Amino acid sequence: MNSITGFGLGLRSEHYATFESAPQKRVDWLEILSENYMVPGGAPLWHLDRIRRDFPMVMHGVSLNIGGSAPLNLDYLRDLKALVQRVQPGWVSDHLCWTGTNGINMHDLLPLPYTEETLRHVCERIQRVQDFLGRRLVIENPSTYVAFAADQMSEWEFVAEMLQRADCELLLDVNNVYVSSVNHGFNPQDYIAAIPAERVRQIHLAGHETHDGYLIDTHDHPVCEAVWQLYGSTVQHCGAVPTMIERDDNIPALHELLDELDHARVVQAQAQNRAPLPSIRKATEECAA
Repeated sequence: MNSITGFGLGLRSEHYATFESAPQKRVDWLEILSENYMVPGGAPLWHLDRIRRDFPMVMHGVSLNIGGSAPLNLDYLRDLKALVQRVQPGWVSDHLCWTGTNGINMHDLLPLPYTEETLRHVCERIQRVQDFLGRRLVIENPSTYVAFAADQMSEWEFVAEMLQRADCELLLDVNNVYVSSVNHGFNPQDYIAAIPAERVRQIHLAGHETHDGYLIDTHDHPVCEAVWQLYGSTVQHCGAVPTMIERDDNIPALHELLDELDHARVVQAQAQNRAPLPSIRKATEECAA
């Protein structure tokens, strides 16, 4: 069911009632956080079943631990597959990271060294998950705050090679590219240009915060101008990929997110028409001000 197109939002409990009470024609699809619904019953599944009658959905996880050294959690994978069968999502995604070890979930998306050894490890685990689920996995690029002395390649080289070797797809988080570019001092345009456009299944847009000179991917602010400009460049490279706004904290009324989603539509249309895009460097200065 990869026919999902257009612009979506992350489904949050704060908006259950609004989605259930009236049509929301400005939303084309919804993304759910998989772990919120990997439960035997109760209110989350009740709301999910009501809302998914009206909206196509995709699933986004945070606990697959695809980069971890511990064996893949088969109980988790069985619960994930059961939810896939229930929701029939357009695709299933998770993160390029590790989340814990020795049975302990750190509840954080922890960075990986970009080495050949890591690449082989991650690709083998992605392929095993894809075989188990019977579908391609969509992997999201991380936001990172440290780099490893052992790195043998850039993140974008690692991601491009992973997509090819594992035959998976990419959830391209444009905000994460921008956050990491500021934290590590690389050109975000170089990252976007290196990504094979045909492998990009979905795009995330989100907000972030600045702390002590570093950008932190918090998902609690509107999308800033520099990220909007990078999104325009991404559209020019990748085309009209399904795009959504992520908001996980300081969640506003739905109409505010819908206005932001409408702005994404405008930016995408301008980029497709090859309208000149403002300088990302200038927009970065405005975001930091």
